[in-house]
Formats: sequence, C-alpha cells, structure tokens
Amino acid sequence: MPNLEKTREYVEMVSKHRGWPLTPDQEMLEGLIEGLAINLERYGYRSCPCREAWGEKEKDRDIICPCSYAEADINEYGHCFCSLFWSNEYLTKGGKPRSIPERRPIEKIP
Repeated sequence: MPNLEKTREYVEMVSKHRGWPLTPDQEMLEGLIEGLAINLERYGYRSCPCREAWGEKEKDRDIICPCSYAEADINEYGHCFCSLFWSNEYLTKGGKPRSIPERRPIEKIP
C-alpha cells in the first residue's frame, strides 16, 4: 500500500515552497496524490501520474514531480499538465482544469 500521507506532505511542501496552490478539486487532488504515491512505490520516485514513465530515473528525470514543464505550464495555462499545481491568479479568477498541450518531447515518451 502506497504511503499517501508522505506524498501529501511532499506536494504540500512543494506548493508552499513554489507558491503554487494545489488544485481546489479535492477528488482530483486525492487521485493525483495516490498516483504519485503509487509511482513512488513502483519506481522509487514520484513521476507524474498523468504521463507514461520509462521506469528508469534518468530517462524520467523531466517528469519527476514537479516536472520540468510545470512552471511554463502554470505561467501559460494557469496550472501544470496534470492540474496538481496552479497559479494564484488562475485560482483567484475561478479557473477550471483544462487539457493543455504536452511539452515533453516525443523522443522522451516511452
């Protein structure tokens, strides 16, 4: 069984450190935390639960949460690819999770 509390603490720490609020959708938040916890148990690192991983840390380094693309996604779209982290502005304006383009280069996708 994955350690959900440890992962919850991790995402809350990232949220606070980066100034990125977490998704206001509690059901979505729980699912993302569970996905990160499962990937931590499966691979030994918290790869993005919304992307396919190689299962090799070096190949997946760009999608370890928070992924290398999160800041650009948040700045441009108001939230990251999986919608875990948001911008304060997007949250304040009542933004909704939406599909955003994948920034991960095709050669990095398994």
